[in-house]
Amino acid sequence: MVNTVLEVQNITKRFPGVIANDSISFKLNKGEIHALLGENGAGKSTLMNVIYGLYKPDEGQIFINEEAVEVQNPHDAIARGIGMVHQHFMLVPVFTVLENIVLGSETTNGPSLNLRSPRKDIQKIIDQFNLDIDLDTITEDLPVGIQQRVEIIKALYRQVDILVLDEPTAVLTPQEVDDLFKIMRSLVDQGKSIIFITHKLKEVIEIADQITVIRRGKVVGSAKPDEADQQSLATMMVGRDVDMHLHKKKAEPKEMILEVNNLVVKDANGNVEVDDVSFEIKAGEIVGIAGVQGNGQTELVNALVGMIPTESGTVKINGLPATNASPRKVTEMGSAHIPEDRLKDGRVLPFTIADNMVLNTYYLEPFAKSGIRQQEEIKEFAVDLVEKFDVRTPSAENTASSLSGGNHQKEIDAREFSRPINLLIAAQPTRGLDVGSIEYIHHRIIEKRDEGCAVMVVSTELDEIMELSDRIIVMFNGKIIDTVNADEITKEQVGLLMAGVTA
Repeated sequence: MVNTVLEVQNITKRFPGVIANDSISFKLNKGEIHALLGENGAGKSTLMNVIYGLYKPDEGQIFINEEAVEVQNPHDAIARGIGMVHQHFMLVPVFTVLENIVLGSETTNGPSLNLRSPRKDIQKIIDQFNLDIDLDTITEDLPVGIQQRVEIIKALYRQVDILVLDEPTAVLTPQEVDDLFKIMRSLVDQGKSIIFITHKLKEVIEIADQITVIRRGKVVGSAKPDEADQQSLATMMVGRDVDMHLHKKKAEPKEMILEVNNLVVKDANGNVEVDDVSFEIKAGEIVGIAGVQGNGQTELVNALVGMIPTESGTVKINGLPATNASPRKVTEMGSAHIPEDRLKDGRVLPFTIADNMVLNTYYLEPFAKSGIRQQEEIKEFAVDLVEKFDVRTPSAENTASSLSGGNHQKEIDAREFSRPINLLIAAQPTRGLDVGSIEYIHHRIIEKRDEGCAVMVVSTELDEIMELSDRIIVMFNGKIIDTVNADEITKEQVGLLMAGVTA
């Protein structure tokens, strides 16, 4: 007998200028992983925020264990057995794992915080679900995938039976995704039920028991994973046929654009993160940087664009010295940078979307004349980019903080692709994007290459590296372990190189 633990009926949620959820209905059954699939800005996260009590629905009803309820706030949701792991984690970086888990539900012995009893209970949860984590580690020292485990343990410690995972794989490496899926299966095997919000087709087919597709705030279809394929789900999600394969002509490299020689970069503690790295990229080619997260790719990019200093070595752009140049200087040399951490390094959240579109050109004509901002020019420019890159927002005058995760990425991509450049350094350019947006960004990257731009792409998505790159540089432990032509190597061979296997 099917046991429905959560049902939403005709949920509608409106914001000024947009209907985020338009009469949405779906059911979650006990011991099931139910995937909500949709484009960036389709309304998935809004719906979950309604269920979790962060938003109040304008219309519709929520049922928990077949009983109609009103979820007033997150505390109420947790009391009713619903926990949520947000796309951007809600952790205090300087607290230990244990302190973060008990935060908000602390127990005391008189005036003192009691951590002994919670430690035992939390350790039981860790052992029960094979979550493998040190409770005394400072949270900011943990990899992203382990921080996510902290959020899951937080929810389980509060004895939830329904777990909402909002874009849980958006910032994970492939290895971390595998670990998460093992945890999810362990949870449902022991009676928990999971709502899995995503836009990644391959993951949905691999992990879900049931799929509901949302487009522009409405449910447009449902499917069982064994009865669907990526192409049919993509068409349902985007509302048009999507070309799942990237087509590009053979590269025709020309003059040298980027030259890196014997580069050494250290972290704040003096550890070598980039170790004697040398390579070059020419106009008209895409060079992919492959490697498991944490092998120096992030530090390499940040050093090239002037965000962190180099210890030694040289960088040249268009034959001119660019070692330790400022980010503005690197930009003025004809470079564009899509940062890995879009929230920290990609925009100013309280600024409008329009202002964020000109963050690195606001002082140049036509956006400024004689030191005076030309607001109409900025607005017109931003409105055009919002339309071209399908940034889902009611207005370019809304703040950047109002955008969903994938639309943050589209906003940055729009800004960096929209000016004349001869060097594009793109770190995780499609992170958090749906299949339709990925298709568009990939075509724009190829277009930049064919226009004569030198392109460097860093991605943890090996499929993306293999599809986009003309040459692939593989990094391991801060060093370049090999450089290969993309059409002369298999995905499996690149994966072995990423693990440090050279023979």
